[in-house]
Amino acid sequence: MSRPVIGICTALEHARWSVWDEEAMLLPRSYIIAVQRAGGLALMLPPDPVVSEDPSQLLDLIDGLILAGGADIDPASYGQAAHARTSGTVPERDEFEIALTRGAIERDMPVLGICRGMQLLNVACGGTLLQHLPERFGHHEHRRVVGSFDGADHDVEVLEGTLAMRVIGESSHATKSHHHQGVDRLGEGLEVSCISAMDGLPEAVELADSRFVLGVQWHPEADETSSVIGALVAAAEEAARGVPG
Repeated sequence: MSRPVIGICTALEHARWSVWDEEAMLLPRSYIIAVQRAGGLALMLPPDPVVSEDPSQLLDLIDGLILAGGADIDPASYGQAAHARTSGTVPERDEFEIALTRGAIERDMPVLGICRGMQLLNVACGGTLLQHLPERFGHHEHRRVVGSFDGADHDVEVLEGTLAMRVIGESSHATKSHHHQGVDRLGEGLEVSCISAMDGLPEAVELADSRFVLGVQWHPEADETSSVIGALVAAAEEAARGVPG
C-alpha cells in the first residue's frame, strides 16, 4: 500500500550553503524524519501565490497537512498593528498557509499545526494572537534559549475528552517549547485542549467535529518519543483509504 502523502509548509528565509547565500525555502530535517518514521511520504510545500488563490491544486496531491514552525505571523492577517517584538514576518507565507488551512478544513483533511502552525490555524479560523508573551505573563519560560531546545522542556495539562488526549494519552505531558507569541482570542469552532502548567496559556487547540484538526504550541518533531506526528499520519492514511472520520 502506498504511503499517505503529508504536505509540510516551508519557511522562506535567507540561507547559506556551499558557496551560496540567498533566499531559500527551508524546513528542518526533523519534520521530514518524523513523518517518514511514522510511515508517511513527506512533501515540502513552498509558498505559491497561485495556490493561495486555488488551494485545491496542492490539496489534491496530499492526504494530510502540517503547518510547521517558523517566524512570526504578520499581525495584519488578524487585524492588528505589529508589536515592537514581532519580527521576521513573511506575508506571502501567511497568505499561502491560511488558504491551504481553510481549504483543508473544508474537505475535512487531517491538519496538524506546530508552534507557529498552531497560531496560523487560529488565525485561519478568525482568531488573534498575543504578540509578546512576557508582557502578559512576566516571564520568558516559553522560549528560554533563542534558537535552541536546550532547557526547553515544560509540562502541559491535557484536557479530558479531547482529540489531544486521544493522541497523547496522559493528563500531564512533557513538551519542548520555543515561542514568544501565543493564542489570544480563539478562532471560530476551535477549542482549547491543552494548557500550560506554568501559566494557563493555551498549548493545544482543536476543531470540534473534524476528522483531525489539531494545533500544538510545542515541537513534537524535536521529540522522538512524541506520538503527535504519528497520529496525524495515521489519520491521513485512514482518510486516504476512505475510512469515515
